[in-house]
Amino acid sequence: MTAAQPRWYFGFFLVSGFCGLVYQVTWLRLAMAGFGVNAPIVAIVISLFMAGLGLGSVAGGKLVGRIEASRPVLPLRLYALCELVIACSAVAVPALLGLGRALLDNTLQTLLWGSVAYYLCVGAYLAVVLLPWCICMGATTPLAMAAIRNVRRQSQRTFSYLYLANVVGATVGTVVSAFFLIELLGLIGTLWFAGAMNAAIGVTALTLSLRTNAGAEVDHQHHSSRLELSPVVSDRGALWLLLTTGLTSMGMEIVWIRQFTPYLGTVVYAFASVLAIYLIATAVGTWFYRARARTVPGLDDRNTWPAVVLFALLPLLACDPRLPFGGRGDPLASLRVALGIMPFCAVLGFLTPSLVDRWSLGDPRRAGFAYAINVLGSIIGPLLAGFFLLPLFDERVALLLLVLPLFAAGILRRPNAAGRATGVSWLRLQRPLGIALTGSALILLVTRSYADLLSPREVRRDYEATVVATGEGMHKQLLVNGYGMTYLTPITKVMAHLPLALLDRPPSNVLVIAFGMGTTFRSALTWQVPTTAVDLVPSVPALFGYFHPDAGEFLRLPIARIVIDDGRRFLKQGVERYDVIIIDPPPPPPAIASSLLYSTEFYDLAKRRLKPGGILAQWLPGNADPGSQSSATQAITGSFPYVRVFGSVEGWGHHFFASDSPIPLVDAVTLASRMPQTAVSDLIEWGPETSAERQLQLVLAREVSPQALIGAAPGTPPLRDSRPVNEYFFVRHTFPQFWSWWTACCIQR
Repeated sequence: MTAAQPRWYFGFFLVSGFCGLVYQVTWLRLAMAGFGVNAPIVAIVISLFMAGLGLGSVAGGKLVGRIEASRPVLPLRLYALCELVIACSAVAVPALLGLGRALLDNTLQTLLWGSVAYYLCVGAYLAVVLLPWCICMGATTPLAMAAIRNVRRQSQRTFSYLYLANVVGATVGTVVSAFFLIELLGLIGTLWFAGAMNAAIGVTALTLSLRTNAGAEVDHQHHSSRLELSPVVSDRGALWLLLTTGLTSMGMEIVWIRQFTPYLGTVVYAFASVLAIYLIATAVGTWFYRARARTVPGLDDRNTWPAVVLFALLPLLACDPRLPFGGRGDPLASLRVALGIMPFCAVLGFLTPSLVDRWSLGDPRRAGFAYAINVLGSIIGPLLAGFFLLPLFDERVALLLLVLPLFAAGILRRPNAAGRATGVSWLRLQRPLGIALTGSALILLVTRSYADLLSPREVRRDYEATVVATGEGMHKQLLVNGYGMTYLTPITKVMAHLPLALLDRPPSNVLVIAFGMGTTFRSALTWQVPTTAVDLVPSVPALFGYFHPDAGEFLRLPIARIVIDDGRRFLKQGVERYDVIIIDPPPPPPAIASSLLYSTEFYDLAKRRLKPGGILAQWLPGNADPGSQSSATQAITGSFPYVRVFGSVEGWGHHFFASDSPIPLVDAVTLASRMPQTAVSDLIEWGPETSAERQLQLVLAREVSPQALIGAAPGTPPLRDSRPVNEYFFVRHTFPQFWSWWTACCIQR
């Protein structure tokens, strides 16, 4: 058997691209569960992942330079070893993250949430846990390039060959993991699946290297002379361009999420569709580059940059709310994404591998360094966009600022000298750039954002989200990244008043997780007890006064406290215990990461922060599907011995009340008698009834058995951190019979 042919490596990188995407998604979710659900934690994990790829790419290239000439088969064996090491991460990372949570608990409790010290501590531990595996991932590219060069002399476009395979694999991984694997296997099972695939790659590559016969070894003298033929490329600007494309593309991805959320929503499939479209377009661009490079000798990128400038601004057109298609809930919303980002991503898919190929000419060392430069830009871009541009500017300005480096490239990369040599006039050479700038100016002038059409409105921006308060009277709304969070409703008043009245003693303190419009926080304060409200997004509590004219009076109360924190982390790190804990997770029920406020692990944390006999009040919106209702109900009933469930005053959604002590059945008159007059006035402020007794009776008359909710979707597993049933529902909605069989055969066992 001869050495592995290049098609083997295409298959290897196809599968490893799939696995890499799975690792990134699942590691992020596990880290969020342990250390907090906010933008800095996300940035730390993504940055470490990308940094590992860059470091591995450079290290792998340097290693190849030392070993390739003496042992041509060694790169393939080292590649196999890297894949086998990566496979071990499927078991090691979840275990290490769990160990880290236990080890760091005492340390993190002494650090202020959101402080630099907190993030440095978490970041340092995550670096230890994640970087080794990511470095191995990054090293696979130069090692595979060296192995290919040992069997194919003309390998100047090896990087783009592997890059295309990797992007196609990542596209498949995005779709398969989001729509199938995580729902069927859970997060840990999906990791094991990816690890098994990496192990299969490693074993196959190792077998190929061991079975390579002596005749397949490249003559050392000939091989060494071929290594010396790798010319030094004079186009130093290629490295700056790679830094620029990485920075702008990944920075724009952060902006795109905020721009398209008003139309796509906040479910995991919406974000998966954006990523899939991004990767598909990138793959198409890379394929086109390789096809053109085979037929056009000396293919150059200089005429492409004006198109990049124009295409980078197309999201402004695609996100214009006046377009006659793709509104919220419309299946054509994904068409907006395709219109907005596919042209730009396709051009970058053309440019990035072409720049690396031209810089490296198949040399693994140079390719590893060039790719690391691109990765460096991919780290800087999201940090710049998420923590500087978006908190200070709206999405339109942020996108425009990210386009400026591309505009500079469009000017600097114009083929002036080549044009003069062929007699082409200067004006004709600048025509593509002029057309691009004219088109860009028109897009900026004629397009509008969703917030522009809201009146009246008040806008706040921070590193987490763009928050808009809009509407008048009882029609006010709170929008986070363009998605409606809540409205003025008596449901949010009942969330506070009913559990406080159900207590068998006067309450002494209350915790509210998720601030929203501040209605529940305000209602709890009418009981004249210390009340703490926790919200993840700094701008949300800042709009309290828009929805409640008397907000200032409540905020001045010495018993009122607002904390900017992840609610789950707040429960874990604090020590104070509460009579009532109220949770109102952001809608919709399948919103990304919402499972972390409904899971068994979350309730275990909440129990530790409740006083004996205290009550946890959990709201589950009415648009939760039966599977989500069943899963969430199993989680709370599995954690608390006593649970009661009631329908809301508006007839949709459910109030869950859980405790370690029995929650007695008390009539509405008795409950109303326990309420101070200020609380009674607040409860009936918005109706629908005119007395506290009748208002409470509306809820008490709608009691539902927890077993009835569980029985609506028999076989559905309890909601856990590692099995976010409410977020992943494609299989059980699309293939209900298969889902029933799967749960009976594979999950329940």
